[in-house]
Amino acid sequence: MRRFVHTPVFTVVTLLTLAISIGANTAIFSVVESVLLKPLPYPDADRLIGVWYTAPGVNIKELNMAPFLYFIDREQAKTIEDIGGYDGDSLTVTGAGEPEQTRGMDVTSGTLPLLGVHAALGRIFTEADDKPGASPTVLVSYSYWQKRYGGNPSAIGSMIQLDGKPHQVIGVLPADFRFLDYNDAALFVPMQWDRSKTTLGNFSDHAIARLKPGVTMAQMSAEMARLIPVGIRSFPPPPGFDPKIIESARVAPNLRPLKRDVVGDVGKVLWVLMGSLGMVLLIACANVANLLLVRVEGRRQELGIRAALGAGWGRIAADLLMESVVLGAAGGILGLALATAALRALVASAPTGLPRLHEIGIDPQALLFTFGISLAASLLIGAIPVLRYAGARNSMGLREGGRGQSQSRSQSRTRNALVVLQVALALVLLICSGLMIQTFRAMTRVDPGFRDSDALLTFRLYIPQATIPDSEGERLIRTEQAIRDKLASLPGVASATFGSTVPMDGSSSSDLVYAQDRPYAQNQLPPVRRFKFVAPGYLGTLGTPIVAGRDFTWTDNYERLPVAQVSENFAREYWSDPRDAIGKRIRVANTDAWREIVGVVANTYDDGVGEEAPTEVYWPLLMGPFEGQKDRSERYLTYAVRAPNADSAAFLNQVKQAVWSVESGLPLANPDTLRALYTKSMARTSFTLVLLSFAGAMALLLGVVGIFGVVSYGISQRTREIGIRMALGAQRREITAMFVRQGFVLTGIGVVSGLAASVASMRLLSSLLFHVSPMDPLTYASVTVVIVAVAWVACYLPSRRAASVEPVSALRSE
Repeated sequence: MRRFVHTPVFTVVTLLTLAISIGANTAIFSVVESVLLKPLPYPDADRLIGVWYTAPGVNIKELNMAPFLYFIDREQAKTIEDIGGYDGDSLTVTGAGEPEQTRGMDVTSGTLPLLGVHAALGRIFTEADDKPGASPTVLVSYSYWQKRYGGNPSAIGSMIQLDGKPHQVIGVLPADFRFLDYNDAALFVPMQWDRSKTTLGNFSDHAIARLKPGVTMAQMSAEMARLIPVGIRSFPPPPGFDPKIIESARVAPNLRPLKRDVVGDVGKVLWVLMGSLGMVLLIACANVANLLLVRVEGRRQELGIRAALGAGWGRIAADLLMESVVLGAAGGILGLALATAALRALVASAPTGLPRLHEIGIDPQALLFTFGISLAASLLIGAIPVLRYAGARNSMGLREGGRGQSQSRSQSRTRNALVVLQVALALVLLICSGLMIQTFRAMTRVDPGFRDSDALLTFRLYIPQATIPDSEGERLIRTEQAIRDKLASLPGVASATFGSTVPMDGSSSSDLVYAQDRPYAQNQLPPVRRFKFVAPGYLGTLGTPIVAGRDFTWTDNYERLPVAQVSENFAREYWSDPRDAIGKRIRVANTDAWREIVGVVANTYDDGVGEEAPTEVYWPLLMGPFEGQKDRSERYLTYAVRAPNADSAAFLNQVKQAVWSVESGLPLANPDTLRALYTKSMARTSFTLVLLSFAGAMALLLGVVGIFGVVSYGISQRTREIGIRMALGAQRREITAMFVRQGFVLTGIGVVSGLAASVASMRLLSSLLFHVSPMDPLTYASVTVVIVAVAWVACYLPSRRAASVEPVSALRSE
């Protein structure tokens, strides 16, 4: 400790280097361990299965659960204990104060028991609650119980108005319960599927199943594949559809562990980040090892004296290792503090796309990991000085005494190798961050299909059936139109519109779409297309161009004219030129009327700018017949209001008052600007970019420090040689060039090694890139130029100091 106190600069630089690198690795490990490695917080979570399907006949890789398959699987499957259905919902809560839109879940009676959930107060759903026509009941989350009822047990048995209907509160869920990754689900209501009215199709829900003990997922998959034809024979098709459609789609099970449903594909990002920060730790260790080598070389005489007085290899090695262990332990403690602060900031910022966020933190596994990497770093940085200076060669320290001499090749070889390693790893990390920067730039250059998104306020609005029944579709649309007109009349509002969805809000529906001029072989199905139901003026308010044709009109809606619009990529796929799509006819069900394409709409990136734009069909809000329905209308809508102050709280309050002046008691759900949705679509790329840029910047800094240190130390050890060279006539420019050349040789070897490593490993990053090749020559060339330029500065500055040595002073001091 006394040695560390006497060398404060060395101690502070070393501790900061280790603390930042260990802290970064601890933080990313905590995320990986909490998100990917830790089992789900349910009993026997390894037996929980996410039930999905695939339909290669219509090119659908992931197909949701359908009610008809749920009933067949629950009644006849022998490989599972039970199966439960669920779906996200948004519920209108009225009757007490200002109306609110609350996140909810629709679940079947078996879903919560599958997760081992028991009510903290009251009871959970039973079969009786889930029967069609049963008295409406609701379960509330613990946080919602505290917020709305103040934690009062008398909430059990009370009534709450949901979507205009009274529901009885029958239970409160445990405080620590999270339904998969729906962290904000506050209200749970029973599905109440009616088996007698269930038809084929409608793959729009989710399902969980629990394997029986000893049963494998392969056995369950085989049984569910056998039950699909049973389900097709047991239920009728919806009006206008042929059951052969399901057969031609070749529906098959696509089961997976439930954990994969929760985690998704975020594992690719996290493992790349963990590997990147692991490389930063290696670079930091190489840097600190170089510092320790220089430090120990300055103690050669001391070590020689100790060896001459009888200290053995083990005693000297233990002393040297103790220094590195103390440094590693202190760096680990500081790193743990940095990791804790970083994780708190991460959880507080709640980055979109990061699942199980509430579970992330420093737990015993993270502490063990920190201890492990601190110990590994200690041994790694201490091993090299031990191997070089703890042995018999210490006696050389006595023979050398205070004589100055140039450092030998063997003394500099280790330090040079460590610098090469730092440069190579820094180059790999900088190429990673460079490719992510290119990806981010490519995403920002994509035209998302709308304009001035920061001036567009969007919100969801639901008009319950209790307010306007399904049988009054035209009245429903006129009410929604009246709300739009009221919004458009607000001061400063340029325009307002509404539709079933806006780009990037996560809502979507899809179905098969036939084109009249396309021949279809027997049992051949057309591709599935994304649907949007929009009001006239929807495209103009969002700023989505009409490539060909015209927009919808209110006459199209109220007279139920058979019209449609398609996206540009849809039109090009079928008719090459968008203008040729005008006048063509499409339809959904076999009994639907053919609908004429009156407009071709520019592509919109509904899944985010990191995904290709889906092919879409736009339908009027009021139609008939459509998908077997005599009269179809939309009651769950998204409004968009264009105004310069769209993101202000005052404007949102004006919007609320305008809505309530037309239909009181309607809460506004998820108010946000379209810009916020656009930003969320790039959240994962931004998160990856920030961390990779941090890793690359730190690697570059450490690499530069390493080169600077090696060249500076080489100069300090060759002062006498420099004096002799200059006394014999060497010019200052030649002296500078000699040391710059030494650093450039190391840099060149490191760059070549780093490029080779990048070419071999960068394909692992390809799944995170967008419109950028993992072998992008511009990125590789730019990063190489940056490394070389920075290395030149790191070599030139100490070399310039070497050229200023006075020969007489140098020789006299030696």
